[in-house]
Amino acid sequence: MRLGRYADKRPHELSGGMRQRVALARVLAQEAAVVCMDEPLGALDALTRSHMHDLIEDVWQEARFTVLFVTHNVREAVRLADRSVLMGGRPGRVIHQQPNDMPRPRVMDSAPMAAAAADLTQRLKEEVASHDQSDYFDI
Repeated sequence: MRLGRYADKRPHELSGGMRQRVALARVLAQEAAVVCMDEPLGALDALTRSHMHDLIEDVWQEARFTVLFVTHNVREAVRLADRSVLMGGRPGRVIHQQPNDMPRPRVMDSAPMAAAAADLTQRLKEEVASHDQSDYFDI
């Protein structure tokens, strides 16, 4: 996790990205077959988030565990996922699944990634438009 020089630091002395790496290390230490990540990178700046994408992918390629990664960032989903699942509003249900067989490492701004993200975003917009907006927003 590249945190060895911070071993004597308290959690509040670590940056958000460092805390996320510690959390990932804790999961890996348990040798879990399935790892659930619910918006783990949402509070990180763009550069740290990009580094965490690389780290998650590197760790995954080495350990080959299953990751359930929840995010509202469509490009992040396409960057990391072998399959993106778009959930609909209340009640939550699967409205679309999109396999992703792009070779790794994936470049966030590549044309194939942008096209896959645009497709998911369009499907999400259609889902939102098909329902009363109050299903999605507390107005």
